[in-house]
Amino acid sequence: MARCDVCGNNYDRSFQIVTQDKTVTVDSFECAIHACAPTCAHCQCRIIGHGVQDGERIFCCAHCARESGVTELQDRT
Repeated sequence: MARCDVCGNNYDRSFQIVTQDKTVTVDSFECAIHACAPTCAHCQCRIIGHGVQDGERIFCCAHCARESGVTELQDRT
């Protein structure tokens, strides 16, 4: 069993996610989202879809980008 890095649960079905710069152990997709998903630069929600990006800033949608002054981005449809 391994302990979840997010919630601390010791679970026999925990798993690891390996990215270029870190490895995290989680016990659920919910904890994986909290550990790995980027945060919208405007509303602070976790981005679990494609999102839109302006330089280094990432937004959950074009609306949040516009609210932050970015006008040239649009949602992918």
